[in-house]
Amino acid sequence: MTFTTAHAPVQLANAADIERTLQRLAHQVLEVNRGAENLVVVGIVTRGKFLAQRIAKLISDMAQTSVPVGVLDITLYRDDAATAVRPAAQSQMPVDLTGKTVLLVDDVLFRARTIRAALDALSDYGRPQGVQLLVLLEREGHRELPIRPDYVGMSAKSLPEQRVRVRLQEVDGLDAVQIEG
Repeated sequence: MTFTTAHAPVQLANAADIERTLQRLAHQVLEVNRGAENLVVVGIVTRGKFLAQRIAKLISDMAQTSVPVGVLDITLYRDDAATAVRPAAQSQMPVDLTGKTVLLVDDVLFRARTIRAALDALSDYGRPQGVQLLVLLEREGHRELPIRPDYVGMSAKSLPEQRVRVRLQEVDGLDAVQIEG
């Protein structure tokens, strides 16, 4: 769907939609990886962190094993770092990533610059066996880098000037995906 008018935000997903989507994604991750062995879930600050925690819990519950969860702050790895306005948070990795399968989690994939920075940042924590990308929402048609997600919760066509907002209970007090502009 393409949105071309500047009206009130259009809701693409509510809390129930997001929960159902995360459950589906957790099943897909388990199926592709044939379980959760050797898996580390890493969320990109801010909303990717909370999505990663949710996905890791679902995977852990389904696989009946503990899945480590890391937090990755890419602030200092961005190619627009000179214009970054927020201070860097701290990344937290529960294990050395060498030889692990890393499930990198973010809320929205738009131009792919955040993911490029995240891949650079991950190298500080070891050399993973592989990196898989999971995004809650993929904005189609705006990629600047040849990066594609392995797992997509939902897709939306949008204009470059529109803003997609993923709202999560942990940060915003509600779960929703909205498009504005």
